[in-house]
Amino acid sequence: MDLINPQVLVNSLVYSILGVVFFWVAFVIIDKLTPYELWKEIIEKHNQPLATVVAAMCLGIAIIVAAAIH
Repeated sequence: MDLINPQVLVNSLVYSILGVVFFWVAFVIIDKLTPYELWKEIIEKHNQPLATVVAAMCLGIAIIVAAAIH
């Protein structure tokens, strides 16, 4: 019955928000380090290879954040 415990729910919510914030900050930093705008290149120019690389990077950051929080 730990799922009903309010402290467990609050902790899960806080860690989820922290994970999303850290992920977003990491993505923005990587976007600034690249010589072009990732979002514009992927959405407007439909650069599929870049989208695949960014997806792999996003998965890597997400796994690191999840492991750090866990």
